[in-house]
Amino acid sequence: MVTLPFVLENSWYPIEGDLAGGFSFVLHNMSGAEISNFRLIYTSLTRVTDEAVCQNATLLRRNANFHEFGPPEGFKLAPGDSWAFKVDGLHRSAKHRTDGAKSAYVTLSDGTHKPCAIGDLMLEGRHSEPAPKLLPDGKVSEPFFLQPWPKKTSLGKGDSYPVALFLKSATSDEKSSVQKVQTLYQRLFAADHVPFALSPVHEGRELVLRKTNTLANEEYKLTFSETEVALTYTMESGLQYGLTTLAQLLHGARQDPETFSFPSSGTIDDTPRYGWRGCHLDVSRQFYPTADVTRLIDILAWYKMNIFHWHLTDDEAWRLEIKAYPELTTIGATRGPDEILLPQLGNGAEIVSGFYSQDEVKAVVAHAAHLGLEVVPEVDIPGHCTAVLAIFGNLSDGQEAPDSYHSVQGFPNNALNPAIEATYAFLATVFDEMASLFPSRYVHIGGDEVADGSWLASPKAKKLMEQEGLEGTFGLQSYFMKRVQQMLLERGKCLAGWDEVSHGGGVSPEGTLLMAWQNPDVGIDLARKGYDVVMTPGQAYYLDMVQDDAWQEPGASWAGTVPPEHSYHYEAEGDFPEDLRPRLKGIQACIWSENFLSHDYFNRLVFPRLCAVAEAGWSPKDAKDWLRFAAIAPYAPKL
Repeated sequence: MVTLPFVLENSWYPIEGDLAGGFSFVLHNMSGAEISNFRLIYTSLTRVTDEAVCQNATLLRRNANFHEFGPPEGFKLAPGDSWAFKVDGLHRSAKHRTDGAKSAYVTLSDGTHKPCAIGDLMLEGRHSEPAPKLLPDGKVSEPFFLQPWPKKTSLGKGDSYPVALFLKSATSDEKSSVQKVQTLYQRLFAADHVPFALSPVHEGRELVLRKTNTLANEEYKLTFSETEVALTYTMESGLQYGLTTLAQLLHGARQDPETFSFPSSGTIDDTPRYGWRGCHLDVSRQFYPTADVTRLIDILAWYKMNIFHWHLTDDEAWRLEIKAYPELTTIGATRGPDEILLPQLGNGAEIVSGFYSQDEVKAVVAHAAHLGLEVVPEVDIPGHCTAVLAIFGNLSDGQEAPDSYHSVQGFPNNALNPAIEATYAFLATVFDEMASLFPSRYVHIGGDEVADGSWLASPKAKKLMEQEGLEGTFGLQSYFMKRVQQMLLERGKCLAGWDEVSHGGGVSPEGTLLMAWQNPDVGIDLARKGYDVVMTPGQAYYLDMVQDDAWQEPGASWAGTVPPEHSYHYEAEGDFPEDLRPRLKGIQACIWSENFLSHDYFNRLVFPRLCAVAEAGWSPKDAKDWLRFAAIAPYAPKL
């Protein structure tokens, strides 16, 4: 591997009287050549404010996570030497090693960009606490490998496990279901022995499939004996879940026969706790190749989850091909030093790009449907639209000041203006193409984090407010959302969104599904207003949150610290009044990708908490067992 020409080291230090503290930077010149008139660029979720005070540097430009600094006039950096500078005036305190610079590069005087190596944020003046062990030593009271745990079990431990579970007789559809779970298993555990056979095998055990009309769609029953296993089901989904349970039991017995066993007697009666058992993936902040997306869907199927919420657009990139607007996925999916969209969230000197073609989308949707998962697409509007507005100038009010408001992530004027008719024509075309790609009943339209004060400097928005009797940003947002809801209904779709969709008067609750993310109490308030609700609070189900308070533990922290045990024990029903519980449709994990610069980071933060959310969505409260979970979760397949 080639040594990069520059190295940037960064530290956070406390400042008395300023809780946000400051950053120290040291740039080392490893290039072998003297440089002058250069600029240093880094990206960081901990942003520098307008009130920043720099020592030995000048802040030249900032755009959200993008920061550009210059050295003092006339400064020259010789080979092997370093340039140190400090910045006081951060928008928040750094709390973990991932709160500093995520990427960096140096722009030389001739305009070329040179990559810069970078490490974790160091801590000055305080103890840098190492990351702890996050799971206790597991212990199983029943020796069976099942996750999520079924609704009801009464199983007898077997002394051995079969080579495979085989069919003597089955319908063509049943054989297809067995093979579907078989190939899912082979994709997840490519080096392990298959659990099923379509014909008898030596030292196997017969699998008898019995279709009935007495069980719910996702319900199944298993009966075990020394000679056979009987699986009773009504719908294909129940058959799939029962087969997945059998694959898990056999997998665990093979992986650790001293801890886990395959049952020789007894029964499993199983059905999910909630109808919506979802997982969200943000592919805007970081792009995931199609193979990674389908791999995640496979993992969700293994844990009997049934919703994949695909967050396809945000400020940082638009990832969904819209044939009528090719610019969205050429310009709008590309970030780089000389591109319209600047580097963000770990991008450096290299141009990064990526989007999903409509053929790829169809393949992902088909793959998910084959495994019983519904793909719910999200285009995040009206906020989080920097990528759109950077391309289409006609969607902005030219008389609105360019920095009249900023989003919580620091993007200026990033929301589609409800007073511009061209906005609705643009969205109509987008929704037309989405409707042909996604069979889902829902289209998720975001609706989150529109900055209070948005559009108030827009003459066109002021005129609309006067005409329609609207009040403030959220009155405008409600007007926008109601029009979007009608557009979706005309295309046979229902509106899903984040909880802020209810602001300013909201939209019609009929057919609408809102996700409570800001805190658990929001879900109850939404249900009282008549909305169907999915609980996905950041304090329990956001899988990008840090898992411990230790400085060296990676992740975000705005929602607090979310250890696996908290994700596992959190009860979405919480204080929901009994009469409102029918409004609670289920739960969802959210994978926001600001911190996920590699598969290793992804796997460290997502697992085992994704397994915890899966069990919370399926298993009754009285079936949970934390130590049993801790014994099984480390075996989870990873991305």
